[in-house]
Amino acid sequence: MSTEGTTREIGVGLISVGWMGRLHTRAYKAVSEHYPELGLRARLVIAADTFEASARQAAEVLGYQSWTLDYNDVLTHPDVDVVSICAPNFLHKEMALAAAKAGKPFWIEKPMGRGAVESGEIARAAQDAGIVTGVGFNYRHAPAVQHARSLIRGGRLGRVTNLRCWLLADYSADPSGARTWRFEKDRAGTGVLGDLASHGFDLAQFLAGEITDVTALTQTIIAERPKPAGGAASHFSQGAGGELKPVENEDYVGVLARFASGAVGTFESSRVAVGPRAEYVIEVYGTEGSVRWNFQRLNELEVCLGLGGENHGYTTVMADPSHGEFARFQPGAGTAMGFDDLKTIEARLFLESVVSGKQLAPSAADGWSAACVADAAKESAADGSWHKIGAISGITTFGA
Repeated sequence: MSTEGTTREIGVGLISVGWMGRLHTRAYKAVSEHYPELGLRARLVIAADTFEASARQAAEVLGYQSWTLDYNDVLTHPDVDVVSICAPNFLHKEMALAAAKAGKPFWIEKPMGRGAVESGEIARAAQDAGIVTGVGFNYRHAPAVQHARSLIRGGRLGRVTNLRCWLLADYSADPSGARTWRFEKDRAGTGVLGDLASHGFDLAQFLAGEITDVTALTQTIIAERPKPAGGAASHFSQGAGGELKPVENEDYVGVLARFASGAVGTFESSRVAVGPRAEYVIEVYGTEGSVRWNFQRLNELEVCLGLGGENHGYTTVMADPSHGEFARFQPGAGTAMGFDDLKTIEARLFLESVVSGKQLAPSAADGWSAACVADAAKESAADGSWHKIGAISGITTFGA
């Protein structure tokens, strides 16, 4: 980590140069523009990928100083201060434990591990190493969500009674979609539980507090998929009529949950919904009002406060500079922020966590907590019973 005048450079190492790796890179670059008072600038040091073309692109297009085919070169590089882990789920534990052993703070995508056991190992390794972490729960950073949290935590909704959350997507709705690692238990762990529902569990806890018990059911709707053509690794890839192989994890999950506050919640998530593209919605109801947020209109929050009155009902509140980090990106309501901006906020929280030593970004403990909810839902779907959420340790930020 070097200092140049009043600007502090932080050396970045990237593991896996896919879509998310490129997004992390753009986010790091954007921090100095949107948060100049931090005096931080990311220096892109080295990127690793098992595909040489992708690794080369990191240097030739993204701006990294060097590239490698071995992620260990990222962890041992003396100029790397922080690491982004954007590899597939089945590599997360190995890479995160290696990063913790090397003393490198890491920003990792969710699901952090293939279930609560691996997620716990990752979180405890970071705790033992004394490093801060970041986990990709980016939806909580939307200014409209921040405004919802302010209303809820400020008591404007009264006592929270119930919550509804659904994350419905169609990215795997086509039966010809390739059977990549995401559909294998050994490499992905769960299916839509880890991929989408974990975002819902984190959002719910961020807004309404800790989930304590769940009961659930799951369904695999498309039982077989064709093997991917060539080296295709994305769940958006089409199989081009290859040999059919069984899908080993769930396409759909429905969950009923209890919260520590006494509130209850329902969750629904599907990766094969026909119609919704990315309909990620959370609604929180209280004795004196309610709020609704939909990712597909991420700059809006529907708000109803108070009972009765001539115009009782929802008001659409446009995110503006008074909400969350909106002013860092846009001058006024009506000019939209986007998905990449949420990642820039996440990058800022991670880098500020690193330089301050205080956990500000969604933490590995947050990732572990969401994984415990997902595991309890999976276990409930298998036996039909209510399951308590496993205990975790470490610093969580959803209640901060």
